[in-house]
Amino acid sequence: MTKTDSSLQSQNPISSAQNSADNVHQAVNHAMSHPTPQTLQEARNAIGKAENALEQAADQSDAPAVQQAAESLSEDEARLQSLE
Repeated sequence: MTKTDSSLQSQNPISSAQNSADNVHQAVNHAMSHPTPQTLQEARNAIGKAENALEQAADQSDAPAVQQAAESLSEDEARLQSLE
């Protein structure tokens, strides 16, 4: 019997970049509603991971999904900077 891949196992760089951008959005929202040193650092960490994921995805594709994730990341970075 063959084993099928789950959606988590078959994640590609584009979906990883999209998920990372979504995580940044959530982390920035949390930091904005609860601005503590910890939540700000968590948001910064999420941004770093998303930048890496976007770089990997951009190396493989210039899909609109990658561009959209990059735009979302830029907007959330600007929102976070307004707190700092």
